[in-house]
Amino acid sequence: MDPRWWHTAVIYQIYPRSFQDSNGDGIGDIKGIISRLDYLHTLGINAIWLSPVYKSPNVDNGYDISDYRDIMDEFGSIEDMDELISEAAKYDIKIIMDLVVNHTSDQHPWFIEAKKGKDNKYRDYYIWRNPVDGNVPNNLRSSFGGSAWEFDKYSGQYYLHLFSKHQPDLNWENEKVRQEVWDLMNFWLEKGVGGFRMDVIDLIGKVPDEEITSNGPKLHEYLQEMNRKTFGKYDVLTVGETWGATPDIAKLFSNPERKELSMVFQFEHICLDQQEGMEKWDLKPLQIKELKRVIAKWQTALGKKGWNSLFWNNHDLPRIVSRWGNDKQYHSESAKMLAILLHMLRGTPYIYQGEEIGMTNYPISSIEEVDDIESRNMYYERLAKGYSKREILESINAKGRDNARTPMQWDDTENAGFTKGTPWLHVNPNYHQINVKKNLENPNSIFYTYQQLIRVRKENPIITWGDFQLIENTEEEVFAYYRKLGNEKWLIVANFSESESVFSSKDVVKKVIMSNYKQNNINLSNKRLKPYEAFVVRI
Repeated sequence: MDPRWWHTAVIYQIYPRSFQDSNGDGIGDIKGIISRLDYLHTLGINAIWLSPVYKSPNVDNGYDISDYRDIMDEFGSIEDMDELISEAAKYDIKIIMDLVVNHTSDQHPWFIEAKKGKDNKYRDYYIWRNPVDGNVPNNLRSSFGGSAWEFDKYSGQYYLHLFSKHQPDLNWENEKVRQEVWDLMNFWLEKGVGGFRMDVIDLIGKVPDEEITSNGPKLHEYLQEMNRKTFGKYDVLTVGETWGATPDIAKLFSNPERKELSMVFQFEHICLDQQEGMEKWDLKPLQIKELKRVIAKWQTALGKKGWNSLFWNNHDLPRIVSRWGNDKQYHSESAKMLAILLHMLRGTPYIYQGEEIGMTNYPISSIEEVDDIESRNMYYERLAKGYSKREILESINAKGRDNARTPMQWDDTENAGFTKGTPWLHVNPNYHQINVKKNLENPNSIFYTYQQLIRVRKENPIITWGDFQLIENTEEEVFAYYRKLGNEKWLIVANFSESESVFSSKDVVKKVIMSNYKQNNINLSNKRLKPYEAFVVRI
């Protein structure tokens, strides 16, 4: 595999609405991000994945775009965006845009025109069907609840929306639609962006009449055309969000020979705490043996025919330290353990804003506290089905997207230093204890573990290119693996538990590279692991 800059890079995801407000309106903005570039440079990251900042009515927090070439008023202007790209470049930080092209907003000029009638030249930019027996065309469901078909009284037809009814799906079979997408992508590439994160990209090949949504028959044909017409001419990172990917499917996306994408986000590991065949809200405890199995599979199955993305968190997922760590008694230890375990794997790591300081979930006690459209829709749908309020709120507190979207905790001043106004979403009250300022002042903080992990990755090719081998014969809560490159061999051990565990090996430690407990020497013959202990050693 030819080395590319993103093989050794670490990406930092910013959710702009919640990162830093510069003008006191309670909403994070682009100028706020610019003001914090020095902090991100100190952390050591190479690129920022920016959740959508395009013009949008904001029904789904910017994932409903009404103008791909302009910026949401709350976030600033296109000139601010140009400034962010150029200022970030001074720190050798690239800006990766969030590309949302499965659907647009219903306020996009294309859809406004399409609704004017069946003869409108934009009608075929979207997916329209006649009623069947006076009802919806078929049983396709929206990811946000209810039917994926919305009736348009004016024309007597339904249009497809796999998400909110305010997010009509584009018709990718229409060559003109594809050309529009190539044009808007090239608009941003010419501005100097470092690539694209592609929202639900596995849905663009859908065949609605056959109720095929993901991984449709023309999906890879479209992506290869996209590569040829847009980013294939640039040295950029492209990562596709693919909820249904298996390793074999991921290789179709990310095998360099196929000229599609750099890598995909797959979510098999992230779905391990939901009941099989059920929705994400249907909870079950995480089985560590299953996590080990899934991660090992993805580390080995792609081989040289694909590339992994590595992540615990994003804007759609709860905070990992609350989800699978311990955000009370072992907050620092478990956050560091999760970081070490992930960042020593083969692939490109993604850090979600606040993860590097151990930000936690924010439990709510009433639906009135919830902003997220997905959580709100689920709440009322499940109430109607007879679920109790307590059960539903328990699911929202565990998996709701607002957990990731509470404002960034910069210091212990009012509103955590995020805004001088009223924040758009509640600030987690624990910001007095968990914030950037405190992390930077404490040499043993979670922040400095992330900083060290980024530095170690850049200095040691074994992390990028080394082989992975899971160590099978351990206690269930112990996640241990080797990385090997040439004559060099590293051992990574993590105790995924608040109880002590034991790890035994005949390996002899040559050097302790890092650990989340202070220790200069480690004897592996019968090593007693403290709660959430993790270490990396050269053997």
